[in-house]
Amino acid sequence: MNHRARKRFGQHFLTDRFVIDSIVDAINPQPGDALVEIGPGLGALTFPLLARCGQLTVIELDRDLAARLTHRAGLDVVEADVLAVDIAALAVRPSLAGRKLRFVGNLPYNISTPILFHLLAAQTYVADQHFMLQKEVVDRMAAAPGSKAYGRLSVMLQWRCTIERVLNVPPDAFEPPPRVDSSVVRLQPLALEEAAVLPVDAALLAELVSVAFSQRRKMLRATLGRWLESRYFSGNFDLQRRAEEVPVAEYVGLARSVVAPT
Repeated sequence: MNHRARKRFGQHFLTDRFVIDSIVDAINPQPGDALVEIGPGLGALTFPLLARCGQLTVIELDRDLAARLTHRAGLDVVEADVLAVDIAALAVRPSLAGRKLRFVGNLPYNISTPILFHLLAAQTYVADQHFMLQKEVVDRMAAAPGSKAYGRLSVMLQWRCTIERVLNVPPDAFEPPPRVDSSVVRLQPLALEEAAVLPVDAALLAELVSVAFSQRRKMLRATLGRWLESRYFSGNFDLQRRAEEVPVAEYVGLARSVVAPT
Protein backbone atom coordinates (compact mmCIF):
# COMPACT_ATOMS: atom_id res chain seq x y z
CA MET A 1 0.00 0.00 0.00
CA ASN A 2 1.43 3.36 -1.06
CA HIS A 3 1.04 5.38 2.13
CA ARG A 4 3.60 7.71 3.68
CA ALA A 5 3.83 7.58 7.49
CA ARG A 6 2.42 10.73 9.08
CA LYS A 7 4.37 12.19 11.97
CA ARG A 8 1.33 13.88 13.49
CA PHE A 9 -0.24 10.45 13.99
CA GLY A 10 2.99 8.91 15.31
CA GLN A 11 2.93 6.30 12.54
CA HIS A 12 5.60 3.60 12.43
CA PHE A 13 4.43 0.60 10.42
CA LEU A 14 5.44 -2.88 11.55
CA THR A 15 7.02 -4.80 8.67
CA ASP A 16 9.05 -7.66 10.19
CA ARG A 17 7.19 -10.90 9.41
CA PHE A 18 8.79 -12.88 12.26
CA VAL A 19 7.78 -10.20 14.78
CA ILE A 20 4.27 -10.01 13.34
CA ASP A 21 3.81 -13.77 13.58
CA SER A 22 5.18 -13.78 17.14
CA ILE A 23 2.71 -11.10 18.23
CA VAL A 24 -0.25 -12.87 16.63
CA ASP A 25 0.79 -16.13 18.29
CA ALA A 26 0.99 -14.36 21.67
CA ILE A 27 -2.51 -12.90 21.18
CA ASN A 28 -3.78 -16.32 20.06
CA PRO A 29 -7.00 -15.05 18.46
CA GLN A 30 -9.91 -17.48 18.29
CA PRO A 31 -13.11 -17.48 16.22
CA GLY A 32 -15.74 -15.56 18.13
CA ASP A 33 -13.27 -13.35 20.02
CA ALA A 34 -14.32 -9.70 20.38
CA LEU A 35 -11.06 -8.33 19.00
CA VAL A 36 -10.50 -4.58 18.73
CA GLU A 37 -7.36 -3.27 17.04
CA ILE A 38 -6.29 0.29 17.78
CA GLY A 39 -4.48 1.87 14.84
CA PRO A 40 -4.46 -0.89 12.21
CA GLY A 41 -2.28 1.22 9.89
CA LEU A 42 -1.36 -0.79 6.80
CA GLY A 43 -2.82 -3.99 8.24
CA ALA A 44 0.36 -5.77 9.35
CA LEU A 45 -1.47 -7.26 12.35
CA THR A 46 -4.99 -6.72 11.03
CA PHE A 47 -5.00 -9.30 8.28
CA PRO A 48 -3.24 -12.14 10.17
CA LEU A 49 -5.66 -11.56 13.08
CA LEU A 50 -8.64 -11.51 10.73
CA ALA A 51 -7.49 -14.76 9.10
CA ARG A 52 -7.57 -16.47 12.48
CA CYS A 53 -10.72 -15.05 14.03
CA GLY A 54 -12.88 -14.17 11.02
CA GLN A 55 -14.08 -10.83 12.40
CA LEU A 56 -12.27 -7.79 13.74
CA THR A 57 -13.18 -4.26 14.83
CA VAL A 58 -10.56 -1.61 14.09
CA ILE A 59 -10.26 1.98 15.34
CA GLU A 60 -8.37 4.21 12.92
CA LEU A 61 -7.95 7.99 13.07
CA ASP A 62 -6.26 8.40 9.67
CA ARG A 63 -9.18 8.73 7.24
CA ASP A 64 -7.13 7.49 4.26
CA LEU A 65 -6.17 4.28 6.04
CA ALA A 66 -9.70 3.82 7.39
CA ALA A 67 -11.13 4.16 3.86
CA ARG A 68 -8.86 1.39 2.57
CA LEU A 69 -10.24 -1.01 5.19
CA THR A 70 -13.91 -0.08 5.07
CA HIS A 71 -15.03 -2.63 2.49
CA ARG A 72 -12.88 -5.53 3.66
CA ALA A 73 -15.04 -8.52 4.63
CA GLY A 74 -15.02 -9.22 8.34
CA LEU A 75 -13.79 -5.75 9.34
CA ASP A 76 -15.91 -3.29 11.32
CA VAL A 77 -14.12 0.05 10.89
CA VAL A 78 -14.53 2.82 13.46
CA GLU A 79 -13.00 6.02 12.08
CA ALA A 80 -12.21 7.93 15.27
CA ASP A 81 -9.60 9.01 17.78
CA VAL A 82 -9.49 6.16 20.29
CA LEU A 83 -9.27 8.72 23.12
CA ALA A 84 -12.72 9.95 22.11
CA VAL A 85 -14.25 6.48 21.82
CA ASP A 86 -16.77 5.54 24.51
CA ILE A 87 -15.70 2.01 25.43
CA ALA A 88 -19.11 1.17 26.91
CA ALA A 89 -20.76 2.13 23.61
CA LEU A 90 -18.10 0.25 21.64
CA ALA A 91 -18.83 -2.91 23.63
CA VAL A 92 -22.44 -3.05 22.41
CA ARG A 93 -21.68 -2.75 18.69
CA PRO A 94 -23.16 -5.75 16.84
CA SER A 95 -19.67 -7.04 16.01
CA LEU A 96 -18.69 -7.09 19.70
CA ALA A 97 -21.84 -7.30 21.84
CA GLY A 98 -22.08 -9.86 24.61
CA ARG A 99 -18.37 -10.52 25.00
CA LYS A 100 -15.39 -9.04 26.80
CA LEU A 101 -13.17 -6.99 24.50
CA ARG A 102 -9.66 -8.03 23.50
CA PHE A 103 -7.67 -4.91 22.60
CA VAL A 104 -4.57 -5.14 20.42
CA GLY A 105 -2.43 -2.64 18.57
CA ASN A 106 0.82 -0.95 17.70
CA LEU A 107 0.00 2.22 19.62
CA PRO A 108 1.27 5.67 18.61
CA TYR A 109 4.11 6.21 21.07
CA ASN A 110 3.33 9.91 21.51
CA ILE A 111 -0.08 9.17 23.05
CA SER A 112 0.37 5.64 24.40
CA THR A 113 0.06 6.63 28.08
CA PRO A 114 -3.22 8.54 27.59
CA ILE A 115 -4.60 5.52 25.71
CA LEU A 116 -3.62 3.17 28.54
CA PHE A 117 -5.37 5.42 31.08
CA HIS A 118 -8.42 5.75 28.83
CA LEU A 119 -8.77 1.97 28.74
CA LEU A 120 -7.97 1.64 32.45
CA ALA A 121 -11.25 3.37 33.25
CA ALA A 122 -13.12 0.71 31.27
CA GLN A 123 -11.54 -2.51 32.54
CA THR A 124 -14.93 -4.08 33.30
CA TYR A 125 -15.40 -4.41 29.52
CA VAL A 126 -11.92 -5.83 28.85
CA ALA A 127 -10.70 -9.42 28.62
CA ASP A 128 -7.08 -8.58 27.83
CA GLN A 129 -4.83 -6.15 25.98
CA HIS A 130 -1.74 -6.72 23.81
CA PHE A 131 0.10 -3.57 22.79
CA MET A 132 3.32 -2.59 21.08
CA LEU A 133 4.83 0.27 23.08
CA GLN A 134 8.10 2.06 23.63
CA LYS A 135 10.28 -0.30 25.70
CA GLU A 136 10.85 2.39 28.32
CA VAL A 137 7.09 2.68 28.85
CA VAL A 138 6.76 -1.08 29.32
CA ASP A 139 9.66 -0.95 31.80
CA ARG A 140 7.69 1.62 33.80
CA MET A 141 4.44 -0.33 33.55
CA ALA A 142 5.98 -3.50 34.94
CA ALA A 143 8.40 -1.92 37.45
CA ALA A 144 8.50 -3.14 41.03
CA PRO A 145 8.64 -0.87 44.11
CA GLY A 146 12.14 0.35 44.86
CA SER A 147 13.22 0.69 41.23
CA LYS A 148 13.81 3.96 39.41
CA ALA A 149 11.23 3.00 36.76
CA TYR A 150 8.47 2.54 39.37
CA GLY A 151 6.08 5.48 39.29
CA ARG A 152 2.55 6.71 38.70
CA LEU A 153 2.07 4.55 35.60
CA SER A 154 3.25 1.44 37.47
CA VAL A 155 0.88 1.99 40.39
CA MET A 156 -2.23 2.87 38.42
CA LEU A 157 -1.90 0.00 35.94
CA GLN A 158 -0.83 -2.62 38.47
CA TRP A 159 -3.81 -1.63 40.63
CA ARG A 160 -6.12 -3.09 37.98
CA CYS A 161 -4.00 -5.37 35.77
CA THR A 162 -1.33 -8.01 35.66
CA ILE A 163 1.44 -6.91 33.30
CA GLU A 164 3.66 -9.24 31.29
CA ARG A 165 6.30 -8.36 28.73
CA VAL A 166 5.82 -10.65 25.72
CA LEU A 167 8.81 -9.72 23.55
CA ASN A 168 11.23 -6.92 22.72
CA VAL A 169 11.27 -5.47 19.21
CA PRO A 170 14.18 -3.58 17.56
CA PRO A 171 13.69 -0.37 15.56
CA ASP A 172 14.44 -2.06 12.23
CA ALA A 173 11.21 -4.06 12.52
CA PHE A 174 9.35 -0.87 11.51
CA GLU A 175 9.13 1.49 8.56
CA PRO A 176 10.15 4.18 9.24
CA PRO A 177 12.25 2.92 12.19
CA PRO A 178 11.50 4.69 15.48
CA ARG A 179 14.42 6.10 17.46
CA VAL A 180 13.66 3.85 20.43
CA ASP A 181 13.41 0.14 21.19
CA SER A 182 9.94 -1.32 21.52
CA SER A 183 8.22 -4.07 23.49
CA VAL A 184 4.97 -5.97 23.29
CA VAL A 185 3.11 -6.14 26.60
CA ARG A 186 0.12 -8.16 27.79
CA LEU A 187 -2.31 -6.67 30.32
CA GLN A 188 -5.05 -8.71 31.96
CA PRO A 189 -7.60 -7.21 34.36
CA LEU A 190 -7.33 -8.46 37.92
CA ALA A 191 -10.35 -10.21 39.37
CA LEU A 192 -12.41 -7.75 41.40
CA GLU A 193 -12.18 -9.90 44.50
CA GLU A 194 -8.41 -9.48 44.66
CA ALA A 195 -7.27 -7.13 47.44
CA ALA A 196 -5.63 -4.54 45.22
CA VAL A 197 -8.82 -3.76 43.33
CA LEU A 198 -11.44 -3.66 46.06
CA PRO A 199 -13.72 -0.62 45.72
CA VAL A 200 -11.80 2.63 45.86
CA ASP A 201 -12.43 6.11 44.50
CA ALA A 202 -10.38 5.94 41.28
CA ALA A 203 -10.09 9.72 40.95
CA LEU A 204 -8.92 10.05 44.55
CA LEU A 205 -6.34 7.29 44.09
CA ALA A 206 -5.08 8.94 40.90
CA GLU A 207 -4.71 12.28 42.67
CA LEU A 208 -2.98 10.69 45.67
CA VAL A 209 -0.46 8.86 43.48
CA SER A 210 0.20 11.95 41.36
CA VAL A 211 0.96 13.99 44.47
CA ALA A 212 3.19 11.24 45.87
CA PHE A 213 5.36 11.12 42.72
CA SER A 214 5.32 14.88 42.06
CA GLN A 215 8.74 15.26 43.72
CA ARG A 216 10.04 11.73 43.84
CA ARG A 217 13.45 12.66 45.28
CA LYS A 218 11.84 14.01 48.43
CA MET A 219 10.39 12.09 51.37
CA LEU A 220 6.63 11.69 51.24
CA ARG A 221 6.22 13.91 54.31
CA ALA A 222 7.05 16.90 52.07
CA THR A 223 4.47 16.07 49.41
CA LEU A 224 1.90 13.48 50.36
CA GLY A 225 2.07 14.52 54.02
CA ARG A 226 0.68 17.97 53.26
CA TRP A 227 -1.97 16.49 50.98
CA LEU A 228 -3.10 14.15 53.75
CA GLU A 229 -3.20 16.97 56.28
CA SER A 230 -5.50 18.96 54.02
CA ARG A 231 -7.91 16.01 54.16
CA TYR A 232 -7.66 15.66 57.95
CA PHE A 233 -6.16 12.19 57.67
CA SER A 234 -5.64 10.71 61.14
CA GLY A 235 -4.56 7.18 60.27
CA ASN A 236 -1.13 5.60 60.24
CA PHE A 237 1.01 5.80 57.11
CA ASP A 238 4.81 5.84 56.99
CA LEU A 239 5.78 9.13 55.34
CA GLN A 240 9.48 8.61 56.00
CA ARG A 241 9.82 6.98 52.61
CA ARG A 242 10.09 8.07 49.01
CA ALA A 243 7.21 7.45 46.65
CA GLU A 244 8.93 4.60 44.81
CA GLU A 245 9.27 2.60 48.04
CA VAL A 246 5.52 2.23 48.57
CA PRO A 247 3.83 -0.90 47.13
CA VAL A 248 0.64 -0.63 45.08
CA ALA A 249 -1.51 -2.21 47.78
CA GLU A 250 -0.44 0.45 50.30
CA TYR A 251 -1.42 3.28 47.97
CA VAL A 252 -4.80 1.65 47.40
CA GLY A 253 -5.30 1.06 51.13
CA LEU A 254 -4.44 4.68 51.88
CA ALA A 255 -6.88 5.94 49.25
CA ARG A 256 -9.66 3.90 50.87
CA SER A 257 -9.00 5.49 54.23
CA VAL A 258 -8.85 9.11 53.00
CA VAL A 259 -12.04 11.15 52.95
CA ALA A 260 -12.48 13.13 49.75
CA PRO A 261 -12.94 16.87 50.39
CA THR A 262 -16.50 18.15 50.23
